[in-house]
Amino acid sequence: MAALLFGGPQASVAAQQPSVPAWLSAHVGFGPGQIAWPVLSRARALYMQRVSEGKVKNPCYFAMDATKPNDPSGEKTGGRFYVICEASQSFRAISAGHGSGRDLKGAADFSNGRECARNFGNAMDSNLTTGGSYMTSEVKTTFKGYYRASGMKDAAYVRSFLQFDGEGETANARQRAIGGHAAAKVSGICMMKNPESPYANHDGYVPFGTLVTYAGGRSDGCTSWTPADATQVMSMTKDNPTTLYIYPESADIAAVAKAVGTHASLTQAGLYWNDDCLKEISTPKFWPKTTLEPIIVKYKQDHPPPPSKPIPICATQ
Repeated sequence: MAALLFGGPQASVAAQQPSVPAWLSAHVGFGPGQIAWPVLSRARALYMQRVSEGKVKNPCYFAMDATKPNDPSGEKTGGRFYVICEASQSFRAISAGHGSGRDLKGAADFSNGRECARNFGNAMDSNLTTGGSYMTSEVKTTFKGYYRASGMKDAAYVRSFLQFDGEGETANARQRAIGGHAAAKVSGICMMKNPESPYANHDGYVPFGTLVTYAGGRSDGCTSWTPADATQVMSMTKDNPTTLYIYPESADIAAVAKAVGTHASLTQAGLYWNDDCLKEISTPKFWPKTTLEPIIVKYKQDHPPPPSKPIPICATQ
């Protein structure tokens, strides 16, 4: 179970929006595959607002509850990223990764575990998730390297990235390169001779490594999905933008932290946080960019990166 309902600075959102249809209300709750009311309420209000403004024509919208555990198996939560299509009465909960944060030794530790996020923020180079309102934008495709596929054949891995545009605390999403992509990468890179490849460099070499999926892991602040789910999300939003609402916002985090600090009941205070993760993280924290960015900048100045080394040539071709 999770702490109940919500209130605070945005409690009026629920009262302002039309009543939720019965089929969608059936998906509201704290069980596996369900969406907590504050998350749905705000996501739906955002979507309806953008539709009324003529900015969105997509029949579907997205929401994410970053207070829930990252659970690719679906056994605990049934997913925490929601794909909601009211016209077709479709509701789907899928897994999604959260921002890893960073541990700047001796300066600040705002790192997150794999399952639950304690730290949130909107600072550049913080690798943190920022809750709030977003719009999906263009899809960019990037070659990541070759890997050994089935049948001992080499395949090129090309990953798509769905850019998010935000407002308010999420307004620097594009500057931070925040968006969504598949939780997969080519790891252990070496350079392989392949002059016939369209991706070859001027010496005829291409990056080669092992394809790794990390749906149970974290990201650099982006939203990451399984490769299959990422393909679905990309196809839904290509040339057809929609809204994404990520919970919690900084005001929610501050209110929950205050309640935890005074041992107040979240339910009685009208606040929401997933119980399993709250037990794990104890107290959530939001790191505003005005506070965190100077720390990160100084840390970089004090710890310049070592000179880059050339990528090694693959031992076997």
